[in-house]
Amino acid sequence: MRGLSITILLFVLCLHIYAQKAEYQTKSNIHYYSENVSQSDNYINERCVLDVYFPTNVKSFPTVVWFHGGGLTGGNKEIPSALKDKGIGIVAVNYRLSPKVKVAQCIEDAAKAVSWVFNNINAFGGDSSLIFVSGHSAGGYLTCMVGLDKSWLNKLDIDANRIAGLIPLSAQTITHFTARKEKNIPEKQPIIDQYAPLYHVRSDAPSLLLITGDRELEMLGRYEENAYLMRMMKIAGHKSTRLFELDGYGHGMTEPAFPLLLQEVLRITKERK
Repeated sequence: MRGLSITILLFVLCLHIYAQKAEYQTKSNIHYYSENVSQSDNYINERCVLDVYFPTNVKSFPTVVWFHGGGLTGGNKEIPSALKDKGIGIVAVNYRLSPKVKVAQCIEDAAKAVSWVFNNINAFGGDSSLIFVSGHSAGGYLTCMVGLDKSWLNKLDIDANRIAGLIPLSAQTITHFTARKEKNIPEKQPIIDQYAPLYHVRSDAPSLLLITGDRELEMLGRYEENAYLMRMMKIAGHKSTRLFELDGYGHGMTEPAFPLLLQEVLRITKERK
């Protein structure tokens, strides 16, 4: 872990030097559904908005789409401070929440937001071939569902394999507990159905970096779920699935995870350019 920590520190310092001359702007509360849809549904109009934080004097920058956590029942969009001033764009997304909607609508919103980024990020100076999807907890679950179950983006004429990388933080990879609650299934009774990322393992998925907290400090079974997803992806023939367990950190493990996220963005960006 010490060698990894030194590597991450050097990476962050280099990235800071690279990005320090960039100037940034934020466009807030952009509706990602059409005007007609937003005007026809008050809850969509309220919740289905996103913020775009981007460097104004950098061209063809990579972009991270960031989904907040909150169990699919709470939370609000945020631009993580640890990702700012790094030469990348960040799109922070709000989505509808249970119990006002079903989990399917939460995933639908996530897919719609990702499709919006593919269709619009070039206008901000970004590179649509360098779109990464990430999020913490419930946001990590949405990341996995949108990236692994191709049906959600297919409905929007976007191939999920265009995503440059999936970087879920402490994601639930079995069927989400909020989806189980909808079916009156106890929280401690795990199932794997179409609302589980594990149901959608496939060899041709985008690069997948799984990050969790310490298995002894995390939420119930969270590390083990991710470890199982990693194993099954590899068995399915996927060549780019990795898992980091952050020793000493519980579910709120975003601070040490963000440098790993940035390192992954830089690695894939360098490979593609």
